Amino acid sequence: MRKPEEKPHNPRRKLIGTKILDDVLQDEENELSVFFEEGLDGYINRLWESNQEIYILLKEAKMLEEARDRLYQYLERVERKIFLLKNGLHILEKSTVRESIRVFRSVIAPINEYRTGFSALKILWLLAKGEIDLESSVLTPGFFMEFINLFRGVTGMSNIYVEGKPINKEVPDFLKLKGKEAAVVRMGILDEMGADIKSYLKKYSSGLDEKVYQKRLENRTRILQYFNGNLDDWNSYKWHIRHVIKDLKAINDLIKLNREQQEAIELAVQNKIAFGITPYYLSLMDFENTTGLDHAVRAQVIPPKDYVDIMCNNRRDRGVTFDFMGEHDTSPINLITRRYPMIAIMKPFNTCAQICVYCQRNWEIERVLEPKAMASKASIEKALNWFDEHPEIGEVLITGGDPLVMKDDQLDYLMGRLAEKKQIFRIRIGSRIPVVLPMRITDKLIEVFLKYHRPPHLEVAVVTHFEHSYEVTPESMQAVQKIRKAGLSVYNQTVYTMENSRRFELAKLRRDLKSIGVDPYYTFNMKGKRETGRYMVPVARILQELKEEARMLPGLDRTDEPVFNVPRLGKNHLRAAQDHRLVMILANGSRVYEFHPWEKNIKPVPPYNYTDVPIYEYLKELAKRGEKLSAYRTIWFYY
Repeated sequence: MRKPEEKPHNPRRKLIGTKILDDVLQDEENELSVFFEEGLDGYINRLWESNQEIYILLKEAKMLEEARDRLYQYLERVERKIFLLKNGLHILEKSTVRESIRVFRSVIAPINEYRTGFSALKILWLLAKGEIDLESSVLTPGFFMEFINLFRGVTGMSNIYVEGKPINKEVPDFLKLKGKEAAVVRMGILDEMGADIKSYLKKYSSGLDEKVYQKRLENRTRILQYFNGNLDDWNSYKWHIRHVIKDLKAINDLIKLNREQQEAIELAVQNKIAFGITPYYLSLMDFENTTGLDHAVRAQVIPPKDYVDIMCNNRRDRGVTFDFMGEHDTSPINLITRRYPMIAIMKPFNTCAQICVYCQRNWEIERVLEPKAMASKASIEKALNWFDEHPEIGEVLITGGDPLVMKDDQLDYLMGRLAEKKQIFRIRIGSRIPVVLPMRITDKLIEVFLKYHRPPHLEVAVVTHFEHSYEVTPESMQAVQKIRKAGLSVYNQTVYTMENSRRFELAKLRRDLKSIGVDPYYTFNMKGKRETGRYMVPVARILQELKEEARMLPGLDRTDEPVFNVPRLGKNHLRAAQDHRLVMILANGSRVYEFHPWEKNIKPVPPYNYTDVPIYEYLKELAKRGEKLSAYRTIWFYY
């Protein structure tokens, strides 16, 4: 067991250009690593280098509570120091210091140790005293990375604002000037930022790009030949529904799959795990499995092997195991879910044209296009009558499953019955049909919508679910425009996953959605369902995207709200820092957040603790995908 050397605090040891060579992110190799051969020993040395004062106070403390008291006193001194007139810190760096201190205090709080069953402070104290055998411990690089950055943050050494040289307190040049001279200097800065944004946006192909469109015409021809169809068939949504691909053979004949994908599909079909792809959506996948452009499309419907294994192992109890949102506990009556005062969800149809792997309701959808998916007339009538007993509810979200897979007359009846109720002022249709089967948006369906869209008394709106620019196509644009021209609004809910979380990737989707007439509405943090762990992204990344990339777009492109869904309670708005706080950092580098309910300051509903995926593991995956990790270095300071 090796004890750390007592080196002077010097986290910004060497600068070359804009690269911080002693940063733990070794960007030249596009991988996460440490500059030492000693494994975790290297990380622990970096930890104490990042804040020598913390190391000494922890090492000298004889008892854990003494270490806690010393650390609280240290943080108080540091906080007071940032309010001095002369401390050499830029005002923005001071903000980072204050936030880092707030988080540090929370992490070492006894109440948070009790609630999470873990003490990061105890680990740090024992590490400082050399009493932890790193080889046999459960500590990971992710734990060290979190505290290396937190230690740096409390001393104003976050390196967020280092751009070739340390930032100082001087006023920027353009603020020293007046009139056109100031404007010209400012324009140079803005042009540089704009060019950088454009270079990122160009990385992500859209289905509207001419080269992509031509490739998909070839895909369409190949699929039609396979099913003995013609162009009229392709334009008929009923043809697509009849030919939804539900087994390995058809998809394996039409596109190239790797061995893991083949095994996962085969195992899913054998074990009756919902799987299906419309011919149209299959045409959005590149024939080769090596382009990387269609990664988000494939990931949407082709399940990972570990997902299938977990679903198989929990087949009998999946209604409980995978019900992350606790819908069993928020459904007062069959087909109804309610979490808010004025809106309720109605689920009359329990299947879809195809299944999204990370679907919130994967626990209750048995298979694609299940013949018995439509609820019984008795259940539907009982649910509709339930609204009469609750006149407070003015908006109904019809979802499922996908209600637009229902027949027109079924949807017509349902909307008509809801429209009869005087308290209903909005019917919202939640559907992925514009993305996976845009041919379904027929003139007849629009007529059904228009029967009940009667502003200002009753609004009908469509909320869809685009995940990536590669899904935005001329066909989906035509479907959206048909809805918009009828006077209905179209909104989008995006789930933030590993497949759309690269720098400016979601920004590109927002831009493309606006171009076809869709308003970004919600960006959902990935739900903590363990079977879909491969898709999950740290909360810090969605906050970073919100504060850095989304903020650079024009206002009309960034109308969506980033949210975390609290089980059984509902949405927590990540834009509002007061609605969540970091309370612990676990041995594997996972952050534990306390999420407050939407009822905060209204009703005393208790908060919810959520264990996030480690930032370190997320960055490792990005590195595998060829991302430059220096572009993400500020992620550690989003709490």
